[in-house]
Amino acid sequence: MTYEQCLEYMYAQLPMFHRIGNAAFNKSLDNILALCQALDNPQRKFKSVHVAGTNGKGSSSNMLAAVLQSAGYKTGLYTSPHLKDFTERIRINGHQIPKDKVVQFVQEHQELFARIKPSFFEMTVALAFQFFVEEQVDIAVIEVGLGGRLDSTNIITPEVCLITNISFDHQSLLGESLPEIAAEKAGIIKPQVPVVISQTQSETVAVFNQKAKAVNAPIVFADQELEVINPDVTLEARTFDIYEGDRVYLSNLELSLLGSYQEFNLPGVLMTVEELRKKGYDISEYNIREGLMNVQELTGFKGRWQVLNEKPLTICDTGHNEAGLRAVLAQIERLDMPKVHFVFGAVNDKDITKILQLLPTEFTYYFCQANIPRALPADDLFTLAKNNGLSGQKYYTVMEAVNAAKAVAKENELIFIGGSTFVVAEVDDL
Repeated sequence: MTYEQCLEYMYAQLPMFHRIGNAAFNKSLDNILALCQALDNPQRKFKSVHVAGTNGKGSSSNMLAAVLQSAGYKTGLYTSPHLKDFTERIRINGHQIPKDKVVQFVQEHQELFARIKPSFFEMTVALAFQFFVEEQVDIAVIEVGLGGRLDSTNIITPEVCLITNISFDHQSLLGESLPEIAAEKAGIIKPQVPVVISQTQSETVAVFNQKAKAVNAPIVFADQELEVINPDVTLEARTFDIYEGDRVYLSNLELSLLGSYQEFNLPGVLMTVEELRKKGYDISEYNIREGLMNVQELTGFKGRWQVLNEKPLTICDTGHNEAGLRAVLAQIERLDMPKVHFVFGAVNDKDITKILQLLPTEFTYYFCQANIPRALPADDLFTLAKNNGLSGQKYYTVMEAVNAAKAVAKENELIFIGGSTFVVAEVDDL
């Protein structure tokens, strides 16, 4: 079995949420538990940090991994979805799992898969956990795929749990209100395991407090402890001053992730580091600075407010729900460019009306569709956008749209590529 055949098998035999959407969501942990039991329960054999949330969980996971790597820990990192290649999902110290390890796992366990019939995601989680045990990681940062309570990753007992921002996404699976969505995310809170909440949101505070109290888990709302002041922004880094009350906690902290929304993730990351320190992890201020200044180099993180070109300024970002796009649009506005060329695509299993209503009518749009079954067809997107007062052209591939924008954008204008993780994934320069 070649690596390509192996991926074909995984995608074809098993439902994959990121390709087909809601139909692939398994509302039970039975399969992943059965799978891991057959593998001698790897989830019990490594230390971990568990990260959930609507927006910010990917960035926070990569920041934490970068800090832990800087502190000398052999650090596993499990995230999803991937942008370019499946192996991005499973990394150790920034190195992707070797392709032959993926093939070996699938070949060895085909009979087991035939019996249990795990989803694509369940299989991938089991592979990640087994790989982390085989490679004897000191600690692994595990990002939740979807929700929390019923997510396949939710069979670990971590050192610390981190829950980032809660906003509207996947309502048909997670609930129609913020408290309902928060209750699903709160499902990762474990007995006696400290939980850090990145952002205090009035609609969700009671949900988290209630769950933490029920399982006797110490809880901290990070933004109540640490205040982030953002004095300086360049195209290379963002610099923050962090205060703990009146005391300077960290001054001139450089972060290589450029998205303005990272200031909401930082308190959660820093307080999670504090919780790890309490458990005996040796993480110095130097390690924090070194990690946060080199996140992309250390972990291989891509696609978050990533500058692809400077003339014309070309930026991509995977923000795709209402809250994520609001943050992205606010940052575009601050750039104050004479014209914005927006390459935009979406998925077909979400109501994008609210998102289209957010998009500025003065931008020029290049509507496109990613090459996955879940993509909203360019014709449909174009019609919906037109009905919402947006003007532009439609393209049947992402790179056609990108190249069309490049052909007309002047050196002092902005090309922005986003709307969907899958649109960003197909950009050649990434």
